Amino acid sequence: MENNTQINTSDKPANKFTHLHVHSHYSLLDGLAKIDDLIKRAKELGMDSLALTDHGVMYGVVEFFIKAKEAGIKPIIGCEMYLTAGSRTSKNNTAEDKTRYHLTLLVKNEKGYKNLMKLVSIAHLEGFYYKPRIDKEVLEKYSEGLICMSGCIQGEIPQAINKKTYEEARDAALWYDKVFGRGNFYMELQHHPGQSDQKFANGGMIKISQETGIPVVATGDIHYTRAEDAETQDILLCIQMNRKVHEKDRLSLMDFHLYMKSPEEMEEFFKDTPQAISNTQEIVAQCNYNIPLGETQLPHFEVPEGYDDKSYLRHLTQQGLEKKYGSAITKEHKERMEYELSIIEKMGFPSYFLIVQDFVNWAKQQGIVVGPGRGSAAGSFVSYLVGITNLDPIKYDLLFERFLNPERISMPDVDMDFADDRRDEVLEYVRKKYGNDHVAQIITFGTMAARAAIRDAGRALDYPYDYCDKTAKMIPMFSTIAAALEDVPEFSNFYNSDKDAKKLIDSAKKLEGVCRHASMHACGVVITKEPVTNYSPLQRITGKGDGLVTQYSSSTKSSYVEKIGLLKMDFLGLKNLTIIQNAINIIEKTKGVKINIDNIPLDDEETYKLLQTAHTTGVFQLESSGMKRYLKQLKPNNIEDVIAMVALYRPGPMDWIPDFIDRKHGRKRIEYIHPKLEPILSKTYGVAVYQEQVMQMAQGLAGYSLGGADMLRKAMGKKIPELIQKEKIKFIDGAVANGVNKKDAEKIFAFIEPFAGYGFNRSHAACYALIGYQTAYLKAHYPAEFMAALMTSDQGNIERIAIEVEEAQDIGIAVLPPNVNESFGEFAVIKDKNDKVNIRFGLKAIKNVGHTVADEIVRERKKNGKYQSLADFLERVVTKDLNKKSIEALAKVGALDDLGERNHIVENIETILIFSKNIQKINNSSQDTLFGTMEIKTPTIELKPTIAATKNQRLHWEKELLGLYVSDHPISEYKYFFEKMTTPISSLDNSMVGKSVKVGGVITKVQRIMTKRKQNMAFVTIEDLRGRIELLVFPNALETTGAVWQEEKIILADGKLSDKDGSFKLIVDNAQIINEEEMAKFRRIVVTQEKNNRPVKKIKAKKLTITISPTTDKSVIEKLSQIFDSGKLGETKIFLYINDTKVQTSYSLELDSSIMEKVKEIISEKNIEME
Repeated sequence: MENNTQINTSDKPANKFTHLHVHSHYSLLDGLAKIDDLIKRAKELGMDSLALTDHGVMYGVVEFFIKAKEAGIKPIIGCEMYLTAGSRTSKNNTAEDKTRYHLTLLVKNEKGYKNLMKLVSIAHLEGFYYKPRIDKEVLEKYSEGLICMSGCIQGEIPQAINKKTYEEARDAALWYDKVFGRGNFYMELQHHPGQSDQKFANGGMIKISQETGIPVVATGDIHYTRAEDAETQDILLCIQMNRKVHEKDRLSLMDFHLYMKSPEEMEEFFKDTPQAISNTQEIVAQCNYNIPLGETQLPHFEVPEGYDDKSYLRHLTQQGLEKKYGSAITKEHKERMEYELSIIEKMGFPSYFLIVQDFVNWAKQQGIVVGPGRGSAAGSFVSYLVGITNLDPIKYDLLFERFLNPERISMPDVDMDFADDRRDEVLEYVRKKYGNDHVAQIITFGTMAARAAIRDAGRALDYPYDYCDKTAKMIPMFSTIAAALEDVPEFSNFYNSDKDAKKLIDSAKKLEGVCRHASMHACGVVITKEPVTNYSPLQRITGKGDGLVTQYSSSTKSSYVEKIGLLKMDFLGLKNLTIIQNAINIIEKTKGVKINIDNIPLDDEETYKLLQTAHTTGVFQLESSGMKRYLKQLKPNNIEDVIAMVALYRPGPMDWIPDFIDRKHGRKRIEYIHPKLEPILSKTYGVAVYQEQVMQMAQGLAGYSLGGADMLRKAMGKKIPELIQKEKIKFIDGAVANGVNKKDAEKIFAFIEPFAGYGFNRSHAACYALIGYQTAYLKAHYPAEFMAALMTSDQGNIERIAIEVEEAQDIGIAVLPPNVNESFGEFAVIKDKNDKVNIRFGLKAIKNVGHTVADEIVRERKKNGKYQSLADFLERVVTKDLNKKSIEALAKVGALDDLGERNHIVENIETILIFSKNIQKINNSSQDTLFGTMEIKTPTIELKPTIAATKNQRLHWEKELLGLYVSDHPISEYKYFFEKMTTPISSLDNSMVGKSVKVGGVITKVQRIMTKRKQNMAFVTIEDLRGRIELLVFPNALETTGAVWQEEKIILADGKLSDKDGSFKLIVDNAQIINEEEMAKFRRIVVTQEKNNRPVKKIKAKKLTITISPTTDKSVIEKLSQIFDSGKLGETKIFLYINDTKVQTSYSLELDSSIMEKVKEIISEKNIEME
């Protein structure tokens, strides 16, 4: 309860005014004004203070506080709360629970700030019902240190006045006045001339004020900065409610004029109640809270008895030193450890290291794969010794000062990578260790980018989708609208020549950058000393379970949780660590080999052979087509080469890769400006690659300390001319004093400068290169196990799986369709009858087959053996989820091929379901008689005959339910044709953009639309064996090729390659269907060419085995006989593999390339095996 004395306002200047009811864009999809715009406008209008009171949240508070202070504006922290008429815990569909009054709260002091955070947290965590709500119970409990204002027209008091219940309004005012104390509760008068309710409410509140002495205050309920922004804010409301601006029966605030009015305007509006203006200054005078910034708030770490945080960290570090080096501990080890510990202690960070090592080592003990490190933390020897990182920074020449600069105190930043499927276990451990109320994840905000703003605004304005889409696509990716108007003539001309476009683009320009939604930061977590609500309000994010998030955000632009001193850590889930983890598990199960990935040799010949040949699909950081090209040229043979490639393969330094490769192979001479550069640059062949090299050059040549060198690196990276000039003088003077002549010193500085801007953190590159090497090692030595783990990790990504299946086949591993007698839930490594290793598709990857069914199929098979028949399968797999959809799905993808033909099962599904239900009834009933349990006869299943599914039908089902073709591919028999006639989709690159290319494949998707000019066009997706691409078929091309565009047709298309939207698309000029007639013509041409140009080559093989599908047409067998009849007698025996039986034929031939080509014309290459 506050002082009840009426505050004297007579000596305050009458014309000074402060806006105390202000919404920013953090009032999501309601407020339009950004924080910068509000502050700038307040300055322009001559105000020296401003409040921020967003709806139910404090998202913008820290940003507002910092920026207002920087601008010389006094920030007043607040929030417009939602107050329920009943209890916050009641969430029923009643008028009382749906009633939400608005109430404005402002912070006076530290107690008020903490109470406001508590109230906002309670509103979200306890009271959320459509909106975050508090009730009068908690409002009274946490009222201290706050000023309360009655809110807008939706406040309890104005609502009561407008309902003509004046007594209720006055009683409510007196209740608030009593709770907050006289001088701490004000009734808000607002000026909305188009709203008679507001005028009436104002009159009622003035009357209450006269009767009770409760003061009034003038507020503006700002939602945007300038009057002309009203239309854009109306569009924003339409986006929120998914409405159109022309619709009449919707919420609109256009008549409320919610812009930031000048003190003069406000004074004029409230000339009859001047105290309402002057009272704003009374409130400003009481609100004096400053958020403490930059004060580190490290959580408490419990150490064993007899230790404090410093001595315990020393104890663990010494233990680690002895464990890792034993009798090989050197003077350098001891000095580096002591140096780092002294700096860590001086900066006050021992508990930080203790916290991180605790959860990292816990994760390792649980068998969770942890990354070797990330970012600059790998430069710390202490981190290595206590188990946080796994790279020896002395061995790899990594710098501690790049991580912790003794000359500039800032929080250390340790980001940790965990296997992504077990990251949540680590988070749960941290919650248990420090308490749920001391750990929270971090909020982040999605803002409207340029293209999204165009589309959102267009939807609200009810413009045609195609029109908006066309407009949006004129803006280059990652560009702003303003930049596009400046740089893209097509966009600028459209803006200037089309009035609809001008309206759309102007609206979108004001929406650009506005917050659209809140979400959870992908990896950021805070751990706090006191409960999190003492530092930040909390809330839940929809769809994220029980995970709480801070309302203060963290992003690449600014981390406000860190600005208020909280310990933020990034718990990253890295898919590649899960792949390593799963591969190791599969290897142990299938081969009995237990691999410790941290102890593999880093000079393994097979691994470097794999890297040199660029078989790196699935290898972390090294699998892009550009990287593969460079790996083949580089031929890496040591880990330093891999580290350098990870660092160099980025825009900017990528230009140095050819130079780096030429120097490695002696094609280009390695030269150094000064001999002192050689020990620093020799590992990278004289090319400056790493930020640490910049620091070492500054230290070795110019006498910088490593801390000072890190500051030089940062100054150069910021590209601020004044800073660079200052450092240049210091560098040259230092180098000259160190015996370097001035000209060389100037050359060296000029050499360093560009690298400082884009040089890569060696510590980070080394850590990620190590993960890349580990994945390459597993792939080189255990290819099937690695590929199975890779596919399991990617099973939700159809495009990736298609690439990986092809990669597996390229290295000799068949990927077989799902099979209930061999498949597990995930992709699995199996051996066939000939002991050949294959990969089986996982049951969980089949659409419509849930995890429950997949798990039950595997569990029952493990317990009682393989399924012998369809009836046996239905009798044994007992789960209600085995229904029509799941049985059909299993049949269609071939998972039941051992038990019946696919179409036979699908066509008899109703009979099968009746049988299954009868079995379930028998299993669930227990028929007891006087003589015991009666044995019930198991029903039999009789299926009607059907025609077998065709190849196309089978492939269609596989595509539908697996997302890709597994048993075969529609274009497999066209493979040779497309190799000769087209560019493979996966081989398209930037050098082809703007040029004519031919691609071919099967059509998987066709979308036809009508253009603004009422013409038809189509978006078509095709795929070949290794990739997919979208084809744009504009009206002219569609007119001549219309019949081509049907799903599942095999086509050839030519046109110009485009990458306008950041991905390749083909603008089609012409296209044709590839049918048997076309193929026959092609074969005749090829045969003629080959006869004329190529001799027949003999092929040495003892056996030729051809796998024949049970559904293969008899004519194929006849054609094979004709081919073999025409051959000469020889040593190669011909075998046919039919129905799981290998049959030796009577043929023994002299095998040659001519025979094999003829065989491949009728038999898919993957069904041919030579020994």
